[in-house]
Amino acid sequence: MFDGGGGQGGGFDMSELLAQAQAMQNQLMEAQANLENQEVEGTAGGGLVTAMVSGTGELLSLTINPKAVDPDDTETLADLIVAAVRDASENAKEVAARAMGPLAGGLGGGLPGLGGGPDALPGNDQGPIGFTRPGGQPGQNPG
Repeated sequence: MFDGGGGQGGGFDMSELLAQAQAMQNQLMEAQANLENQEVEGTAGGGLVTAMVSGTGELLSLTINPKAVDPDDTETLADLIVAAVRDASENAKEVAARAMGPLAGGLGGGLPGLGGGPDALPGNDQGPIGFTRPGGQPGQNPG
């Protein structure tokens, strides 16, 4: 039976859990700040267009090689720009997943409101404390 804490007789120590949650939240905030300062590159057209984004996906700069500029074919240039930005954004997502992954799952799925909740990563069908949600759908109750 749940004894409400104290750690005696195999009981549940709520203060320890809260301390762990606070430490995790601090680590998440630090990792997010670090991501904001990272620069991630993406390219298209064999390097004709290069996009630089922050680790959080914000577009920082765009470099276009003059060889990519054809006044009679601006559609291709536009496609290259979109592709380079998309590539940089995907690379930033991978960097963020590597940086946040160990933290986002922290307490068996995280705690909602701490940035590491079970919905923090797409496709995560884990509920709190590692329980799988029925059908992998958030908010569903098996009945």
